[in-house]
Amino acid sequence: MLVAMLPISEVRGAIPLAVGVYGFSPMQAYLLSVMGNLLPVIPLLLFLGPSSDYLRRFSVGDRFFTWLFTRTRSKHIKDHENFGLGALAIFVAVPLPMTGAWTGCAIAFLLGFRFWPALAAITSGVLVAGVVVMSVVMGIKIAL
Repeated sequence: MLVAMLPISEVRGAIPLAVGVYGFSPMQAYLLSVMGNLLPVIPLLLFLGPSSDYLRRFSVGDRFFTWLFTRTRSKHIKDHENFGLGALAIFVAVPLPMTGAWTGCAIAFLLGFRFWPALAAITSGVLVAGVVVMSVVMGIKIAL
């Protein structure tokens, strides 16, 4: 669960570790990895906004977040504003570096998604990513 909670590894690292190194059953590895990956999502979604609001009270924080929001909106949101929550779920579901629940929370915050829809999209993405990673791990295990 701890490996799944980390922003770099998430389910991509936790499932192979649980099955390959620790000998967990596939179902056990999947459930623990998904639960661990989802644990930081609620605090992230709840506190990214208030944290940025607090930091914006300081000139350095205000300059940073103004730059971040302006850059994000001009470079990414303007070109992709028709996508939305479905795209967020797909983005989180793709088990590649920088495409997990942590990044999904940051995207949801930057795009201004409401808590419950963002949580649903990120959760569905993590569930799908877990299935994809587990399929690859089990395929490799069978092949070996």
